[in-house]
Amino acid sequence: MERAAVFDVDGTLVDTNHLHVVTWWEAFRQAGHRVPMHAVHRAVGLSSTDLIGHLLGDDRDKDQDAGLSAAHKALYGQYFDRLPALPEAGELLRRLAHDGWKVVLATSAGGAELGALRRAIDADDAITATASADDVEAGKPAAEPVEHALELAGVPAERAVFVGDTVWDMQAGSRAGVRCVGVLCGGIPRADLEEAGAAAVYADPAHLLASLADSPLA
Repeated sequence: MERAAVFDVDGTLVDTNHLHVVTWWEAFRQAGHRVPMHAVHRAVGLSSTDLIGHLLGDDRDKDQDAGLSAAHKALYGQYFDRLPALPEAGELLRRLAHDGWKVVLATSAGGAELGALRRAIDADDAITATASADDVEAGKPAAEPVEHALELAGVPAERAVFVGDTVWDMQAGSRAGVRCVGVLCGGIPRADLEEAGAAAVYADPAHLLASLADSPLA
């Protein structure tokens, strides 16, 4: 039977979380909001609208949301030509594809940003499909992004594993009924990932690749 390995991208395969922190912080600063960087870091992984709502609250001026999102997009876009893949990210995807897994990306990125991330990973030959935030109504921590990834792979939840770096990833995978694997390279503590549903936690893609035989992706 076919199996699916679903991967978050930012902070999981590409070392971008702190770039998002700085560029969101600057977008908020330009709009007159003082948001601590540690709070932004904890919110990375949410869709733009959800991230803004999480940090500014439901009573914010929602007319500012589009401008904040556009500012972040423009600031972050300056890094598109040099986004760094995490150690052995591409090798991990190729190994899984070689072992018979359908590799699917589940990310809130789209358009040029998604293209830049895929160039950084440099493993298009191993990727079966990509589920972006544009394809679903609700982003992580809702189950929809993971469920859509499984639909693209044509694989049931019980035959899939979801790898991510944030609490939102673990919650989304758990709600979709998928076994979750966490990685620490996004900067979120092991205990938080495990509390949110991670069955196993690894340092980064290289650590997971070296540990495949004893992992949920065995």
